[in-house]
Amino acid sequence: MHHRVLTLLLIGSVIAATVQARSDDLPPNFLVIMADDATYSDLPLYGGQNVATPNIDRLASQGMLFSHAYVSMSMCQPCRTEMYTGLYPMRNGCCWNHSAARPGTKSVCHDLGALGYRTGLAGKVHVTPRGSFPFEMVDGFERNCVSKTANHECGGIRRFMERDPKQPFCLVVALVVPHVVWTVGDPSHFDRRALKLPPHLADTPQTREDFARYLAEIEVLDQQVADILRTLDETGQADRTMVIFTSEQGAQFPGCKWTNWELGLHTALTVRWPGRIAPGSRTDALVQYADVLPTLLEAAGGDPQSKDYDGSSFLPVLVGEKTEHRRYAYAMHNNVPEGPPYPIRSVRDRHFRYIRNLTPEATYIEKHVMGVAEHNPYWSTWLFAADANPHAYAMVHRYMHRPAEELYHTSEDPFEQRNLAGDPKYAEVQARLIAELDRWMQQQNDPGAALDTQAQLQARRREAAGGN
Repeated sequence: MHHRVLTLLLIGSVIAATVQARSDDLPPNFLVIMADDATYSDLPLYGGQNVATPNIDRLASQGMLFSHAYVSMSMCQPCRTEMYTGLYPMRNGCCWNHSAARPGTKSVCHDLGALGYRTGLAGKVHVTPRGSFPFEMVDGFERNCVSKTANHECGGIRRFMERDPKQPFCLVVALVVPHVVWTVGDPSHFDRRALKLPPHLADTPQTREDFARYLAEIEVLDQQVADILRTLDETGQADRTMVIFTSEQGAQFPGCKWTNWELGLHTALTVRWPGRIAPGSRTDALVQYADVLPTLLEAAGGDPQSKDYDGSSFLPVLVGEKTEHRRYAYAMHNNVPEGPPYPIRSVRDRHFRYIRNLTPEATYIEKHVMGVAEHNPYWSTWLFAADANPHAYAMVHRYMHRPAEELYHTSEDPFEQRNLAGDPKYAEVQARLIAELDRWMQQQNDPGAALDTQAQLQARRREAAGGN
């Protein structure tokens, strides 16, 4: 009897080991949860003090948090196109908001599809043409980023996840919070007087009111993240699924979205992969959205070296084999059609950011921030306060009138309030970053200021329309 029990236990162990091996042999699923216009530093994970995000925090505690992750353009369509293609804007073609990738551009749909993956997209789309991004459209999440509601239900993503357990999936759930118009959630519990406004905002009563409404949408974001993760758990697929959460670019406050400053380009990024990523880990490795697709491809068993990506896989960082990834992160801004031309280019390493404003003689105007009172009622109060409030004047001036060059010791000055360009103490750093930015622009065939024109955008739109 004793030997029979031992035999049964041994058989059971072999079966369990075989099942585990088969499970390990299955390629991972990928679930990408993307916020819409959430400034990374407003999240508690990165020091935010005004709002709680327990579900996002819990997700980060189960995986790896990136301290230095960046988009190359701080606007919705270009940064999403960058993530889905592994290419910088010049090479994928989406160099302006509300534009398109070049016809024939391949994306995650093609590259993971070739490995047998189903690729789905729930929520906001904002990439085109369809031939470059043939996602399966998954229902249940609001697609209109300026909707006054952000209703969601998880039935569609559940059905997508459960459809064929043997076939791996890559599902993007692109949420529309906390994008303006900041009408979702309940801001009533925020004490406006107690809010700790970051230094890039002018302190007016309307700013505090709008900031509270924005924070209420971050609370909705956190709840939607919880509902998505709960759905994944209920499908039984969580253990074989890499989950990526990212905040996209900064919020629609001056100094964030539509800039090349830190608060525009820096994105929150956390990755959970049970059994592969050490829980509670944090990395200072520098990564960009262009690195995401190569990482997914390698994790799926593909060879990112076989693709002509601008980005590269940071899988070795995720699994603890390396602590560094790239030396520099690059960025650009073309202001058309968000306002008159105002081209910007920038580069940063782990500590410093260099910005080149290509038309510093021009006045910067972002028509949604400065001209749509429904979205940004605080802006006029900044102008009204500027005559008596030195900080309000400084923030208006900083936003609208910029020098030819900016240099920030961003690791010590994360809100980039002290321009060090021209300071002899940092001359060597500035020269190195200038040379690297020049090299990148040449490598990308970037003509600079000439790119930021309505004619260029219209030509690219015609090109994309012809390729649909």
